[in-house]
Amino acid sequence: MNPDPSLMVSSPEEREEARLLSALRAGEDSAYEELVRLHTGRLLAVARRFVRNPEDAQDVVQEAFISAFRSLDRFEGTAQLSTWLHRIVVNAALMRLRSRRRAPEESIEELLPKFLENGHAAELSREWGVSGEEAVQQAQTRHMVRQCIERLPESYRLVLILRDIEEMDTEEAAKLMGITANAVKIRLHRARQALRGLLDPHFREGGA
Repeated sequence: MNPDPSLMVSSPEEREEARLLSALRAGEDSAYEELVRLHTGRLLAVARRFVRNPEDAQDVVQEAFISAFRSLDRFEGTAQLSTWLHRIVVNAALMRLRSRRRAPEESIEELLPKFLENGHAAELSREWGVSGEEAVQQAQTRHMVRQCIERLPESYRLVLILRDIEEMDTEEAAKLMGITANAVKIRLHRARQALRGLLDPHFREGGA
Protein backbone atom coordinates (compact mmCIF):
# COMPACT_ATOMS: atom_id res chain seq x y z
CA MET A 1 0.00 0.00 0.00
CA ASN A 2 1.37 3.42 -0.94
CA PRO A 3 1.91 5.81 1.98
CA ASP A 4 -0.16 8.98 2.19
CA PRO A 5 1.85 11.47 0.04
CA SER A 6 0.77 14.36 2.27
CA LEU A 7 2.90 12.92 5.08
CA MET A 8 6.07 12.96 2.97
CA VAL A 9 6.14 16.55 1.69
CA SER A 10 6.70 20.00 3.12
CA SER A 11 6.53 22.78 0.52
CA PRO A 12 3.17 24.26 -0.59
CA GLU A 13 3.72 22.96 -4.12
CA GLU A 14 4.43 19.45 -2.88
CA ARG A 15 1.41 19.51 -0.58
CA GLU A 16 -0.80 20.66 -3.44
CA GLU A 17 0.46 17.90 -5.71
CA ALA A 18 0.02 15.36 -2.92
CA ARG A 19 -3.58 16.54 -2.47
CA LEU A 20 -4.25 16.15 -6.19
CA LEU A 21 -2.63 12.73 -6.31
CA SER A 22 -4.69 11.51 -3.35
CA ALA A 23 -7.86 12.79 -5.01
CA LEU A 24 -6.92 11.07 -8.28
CA ARG A 25 -6.34 7.78 -6.51
CA ALA A 26 -9.69 8.18 -4.81
CA GLY A 27 -11.29 8.45 -8.25
CA GLU A 28 -12.64 11.98 -7.85
CA ASP A 29 -13.86 13.33 -11.19
CA SER A 30 -12.89 16.89 -10.29
CA ALA A 31 -9.29 15.75 -9.76
CA TYR A 32 -9.10 14.29 -13.26
CA GLU A 33 -10.51 17.51 -14.68
CA GLU A 34 -7.95 19.52 -12.71
CA LEU A 35 -5.05 17.37 -13.91
CA VAL A 36 -6.10 17.77 -17.54
CA ARG A 37 -6.59 21.53 -17.14
CA LEU A 38 -3.22 22.04 -15.48
CA HIS A 39 -1.09 20.03 -17.89
CA THR A 40 -2.74 19.83 -21.32
CA GLY A 41 -1.15 22.96 -22.78
CA ARG A 42 2.41 22.02 -21.90
CA LEU A 43 1.95 18.39 -22.92
CA LEU A 44 0.57 19.43 -26.31
CA ALA A 45 3.76 21.42 -26.90
CA VAL A 46 5.81 18.32 -26.07
CA ALA A 47 3.75 16.10 -28.37
CA ARG A 48 4.07 18.56 -31.27
CA ARG A 49 7.88 18.30 -31.14
CA PHE A 50 7.53 14.69 -32.13
CA VAL A 51 4.41 14.21 -34.26
CA ARG A 52 4.23 17.79 -35.65
CA ASN A 53 0.60 17.52 -36.80
CA PRO A 54 -1.69 19.38 -34.32
CA GLU A 55 -4.46 16.78 -34.57
CA ASP A 56 -1.99 13.94 -33.95
CA ALA A 57 -0.58 15.86 -30.99
CA GLN A 58 -4.05 16.15 -29.46
CA ASP A 59 -4.60 12.41 -29.92
CA VAL A 60 -1.23 11.66 -28.32
CA VAL A 61 -2.02 13.76 -25.26
CA GLN A 62 -5.44 12.16 -24.91
CA GLU A 63 -3.89 8.70 -25.13
CA ALA A 64 -1.27 9.74 -22.57
CA PHE A 65 -3.90 10.90 -20.07
CA ILE A 66 -5.83 7.64 -20.48
CA SER A 67 -2.63 5.66 -19.95
CA ALA A 68 -1.77 7.76 -16.89
CA PHE A 69 -5.21 7.29 -15.33
CA ARG A 70 -4.99 3.52 -15.85
CA SER A 71 -1.55 3.31 -14.23
CA LEU A 72 -2.02 5.66 -11.27
CA ASP A 73 -1.71 2.73 -8.88
CA ARG A 74 1.84 2.18 -10.17
CA PHE A 75 2.89 5.80 -9.75
CA GLU A 76 5.11 5.82 -6.67
CA GLY A 77 5.32 9.59 -6.25
CA THR A 78 9.12 9.67 -6.45
CA ALA A 79 8.87 12.15 -9.34
CA GLN A 80 6.51 15.05 -9.94
CA LEU A 81 3.24 14.33 -11.68
CA SER A 82 4.28 16.71 -14.45
CA THR A 83 7.51 14.77 -15.03
CA TRP A 84 5.65 11.47 -15.07
CA LEU A 85 3.06 12.78 -17.54
CA HIS A 86 5.81 14.27 -19.72
CA ARG A 87 7.46 10.87 -20.06
CA ILE A 88 4.16 9.17 -20.88
CA VAL A 89 3.51 11.71 -23.65
CA VAL A 90 6.97 11.14 -25.15
CA ASN A 91 6.35 7.39 -25.18
CA ALA A 92 2.88 7.81 -26.69
CA ALA A 93 4.25 10.09 -29.42
CA LEU A 94 7.00 7.66 -30.36
CA MET A 95 4.51 4.76 -30.41
CA ARG A 96 2.26 6.72 -32.76
CA LEU A 97 5.17 7.43 -35.11
CA ARG A 98 6.19 3.76 -35.12
CA SER A 99 2.64 2.67 -35.92
CA ARG A 100 2.48 4.73 -39.08
CA ARG A 101 3.23 3.45 -42.53
CA ARG A 102 5.93 5.80 -43.68
CA ALA A 103 7.61 6.30 -47.02
CA PRO A 104 11.34 5.54 -47.08
CA GLU A 105 13.20 8.16 -45.10
CA GLU A 106 15.16 10.76 -47.00
CA SER A 107 18.94 10.57 -46.67
CA ILE A 108 20.70 13.00 -44.36
CA GLU A 109 23.79 13.03 -46.59
CA GLU A 110 22.78 16.18 -48.48
CA LEU A 111 22.64 18.10 -45.20
CA LEU A 112 26.07 17.01 -43.95
CA PRO A 113 29.37 18.87 -44.51
CA LYS A 114 31.11 18.03 -47.79
CA PHE A 115 34.77 17.01 -47.93
CA LEU A 116 37.34 17.04 -50.72
CA GLU A 117 39.37 13.99 -51.73
CA ASN A 118 42.25 15.21 -49.57
CA GLY A 119 40.01 15.14 -46.51
CA HIS A 120 39.66 18.92 -46.15
CA ALA A 121 36.25 20.54 -45.87
CA ALA A 122 34.84 21.68 -49.19
CA GLU A 123 33.62 24.85 -47.51
CA LEU A 124 35.44 26.41 -44.61
CA SER A 125 33.35 26.93 -41.52
CA ARG A 126 33.13 30.51 -40.35
CA GLU A 127 32.40 31.84 -36.90
CA TRP A 128 28.83 32.78 -36.13
CA GLY A 129 28.15 36.43 -35.37
CA VAL A 130 26.69 35.32 -32.04
CA SER A 131 27.20 32.08 -30.19
CA GLY A 132 24.76 29.30 -30.95
CA GLU A 133 23.60 29.35 -27.35
CA GLU A 134 22.84 33.08 -27.49
CA ALA A 135 21.04 32.72 -30.80
CA VAL A 136 18.79 29.91 -29.61
CA GLN A 137 17.81 31.99 -26.57
CA GLN A 138 16.64 34.89 -28.70
CA ALA A 139 12.89 34.71 -29.21
CA GLN A 140 13.11 35.86 -32.82
CA THR A 141 15.40 32.97 -33.76
CA ARG A 142 13.77 30.09 -31.89
CA HIS A 143 11.11 29.59 -34.57
CA MET A 144 13.80 29.44 -37.26
CA VAL A 145 15.80 26.89 -35.24
CA ARG A 146 12.69 24.72 -34.90
CA GLN A 147 12.13 24.96 -38.65
CA CYS A 148 15.66 23.73 -39.29
CA ILE A 149 15.18 20.82 -36.90
CA GLU A 150 12.00 19.93 -38.82
CA ARG A 151 14.06 19.56 -42.00
CA LEU A 152 16.08 16.68 -40.55
CA PRO A 153 15.07 13.14 -41.55
CA GLU A 154 12.76 11.73 -38.89
CA SER A 155 15.09 9.22 -37.22
CA TYR A 156 17.75 11.92 -36.80
CA ARG A 157 15.21 14.54 -35.73
CA LEU A 158 13.86 12.26 -33.01
CA VAL A 159 17.30 11.42 -31.64
CA LEU A 160 18.19 15.11 -31.55
CA ILE A 161 14.97 15.94 -29.70
CA LEU A 162 15.40 13.14 -27.17
CA ARG A 163 19.04 13.93 -26.40
CA ASP A 164 19.33 17.71 -26.80
CA ILE A 165 15.82 18.96 -26.02
CA GLU A 166 14.37 16.28 -23.73
CA GLU A 167 17.88 15.86 -22.24
CA MET A 168 17.64 12.08 -22.01
CA ASP A 169 20.80 10.04 -21.70
CA THR A 170 22.00 7.81 -24.53
CA GLU A 171 20.74 4.54 -23.04
CA GLU A 172 17.27 5.92 -22.39
CA ALA A 173 16.99 7.39 -25.88
CA ALA A 174 18.15 4.08 -27.37
CA LYS A 175 15.49 2.17 -25.44
CA LEU A 176 12.72 4.52 -26.57
CA MET A 177 13.88 4.45 -30.19
CA GLY A 178 14.40 0.68 -30.23
CA ILE A 179 18.00 1.02 -31.45
CA THR A 180 21.45 0.53 -29.94
CA ALA A 181 23.23 3.15 -27.86
CA ASN A 182 25.94 3.32 -30.53
CA ALA A 183 23.32 4.04 -33.20
CA VAL A 184 22.00 6.89 -31.04
CA LYS A 185 25.49 8.37 -30.78
CA ILE A 186 26.06 8.15 -34.53
CA ARG A 187 22.67 9.64 -35.43
CA LEU A 188 23.06 12.40 -32.87
CA HIS A 189 26.47 13.37 -34.22
CA ARG A 190 25.18 13.47 -37.79
CA ALA A 191 22.00 15.31 -36.77
CA ARG A 192 24.07 17.99 -35.01
CA GLN A 193 26.32 18.33 -38.05
CA ALA A 194 23.32 18.71 -40.35
CA LEU A 195 21.62 21.19 -38.06
CA ARG A 196 24.78 23.27 -37.86
CA GLY A 197 24.88 23.37 -41.66
CA LEU A 198 21.26 24.46 -41.87
CA LEU A 199 21.80 27.19 -39.29
CA ASP A 200 25.08 28.49 -40.74
CA PRO A 201 23.53 30.90 -43.27
CA HIS A 202 21.42 32.46 -40.52
CA PHE A 203 24.03 32.81 -37.78
CA ARG A 204 27.40 33.35 -39.40
CA GLU A 205 28.60 36.92 -39.14
CA GLY A 206 25.40 37.96 -37.42
CA GLY A 207 23.23 36.53 -40.17
CA ALA A 208 24.89 38.52 -42.94
